[in-house]
Amino acid sequence: MTKPYVFITRKLPEDVVAPLLAIAEVEMWPHEDMAVPHDVLVEKAKRATAILPMVSDPIDEDVLAAGSGLKVVANMGVGYDNIDVPAATKRGVLVCNTPDVLTDTTADLTFALLLATARRLVEAAEFLKEGKWKSWSPFLLAGADVHHKTIGIVGMGNIGQAVAKRAKGFDMNILYYNRSRRPEAEEKLGAVYRPFADLLAESDFVVCLTPLTRETRHLFNREAFRQMKTSAIFINAARGAVVDEQALYEALVAGEIAAAGLDVFEKEPVAADHPLLSLPNVVALPHIGSATYETRRAMMTLARDNIIAVLEDRSPLTPVNELS
Repeated sequence: MTKPYVFITRKLPEDVVAPLLAIAEVEMWPHEDMAVPHDVLVEKAKRATAILPMVSDPIDEDVLAAGSGLKVVANMGVGYDNIDVPAATKRGVLVCNTPDVLTDTTADLTFALLLATARRLVEAAEFLKEGKWKSWSPFLLAGADVHHKTIGIVGMGNIGQAVAKRAKGFDMNILYYNRSRRPEAEEKLGAVYRPFADLLAESDFVVCLTPLTRETRHLFNREAFRQMKTSAIFINAARGAVVDEQALYEALVAGEIAAAGLDVFEKEPVAADHPLLSLPNVVALPHIGSATYETRRAMMTLARDNIIAVLEDRSPLTPVNELS
């Protein structure tokens, strides 16, 4: 009997892949740091029973149409805006993601990015390395306090609540905006719901953690930035397309907000000449929200286990869609 064929879009550790080898033929794209070309992905989909993609790999109509025998797409990431979920559902393909295992790690990075931006850590480190530190002065690289300030979290899912928990340790006033109210966050964390415009106006730090949907695309536009305090700091650890990057650049240059910390961009990898990277009040990272050895291995393992479950005719552990 022919084994099912599984295509993995990056090179993963052999011990992670090993359990799949007992029940399937497995092929991995041989590069860890190079994306599989889309035409190659389409070609591999023609044979695939399962695909394990990264969040940067588009699983679009072309891939799904090619995958006539495809049963499951197990994304290595909590977000799945890279996958055309309605098209997958229509074709009877299960979509899975890796929630929960990256919550605390991503929250750690988000709060670290907030701290680094507020206290100008990257700018200060480069200042020192470039030999510019000649003497002590009262306002040398002075930043903004974080403790006792107001944080506004847009997107109060698991990661948003984990960030709020960290903010509580800094005695911050916690506001949030979400599609639906989160009574558990209000009760346990003292978070206070605000309409979007009110949150923008009241927050010292605006932290974007909302999923990318049709409704949230370019949610942070020029109008949104103009509603913030001129001293406000904007942090995005969600998806780049939630932000109109040209509007953010213009807001920063015009002094409409004070600074920004970004772990994500609308087009990734971001080019070195991207306008936002030219600004000293921007701390930019290469989408490393969940990038610890422990968490990335947990994500790989969960994606693998979702595939194994489907190949063994069991329910996946973390399905995104339901099939009729």
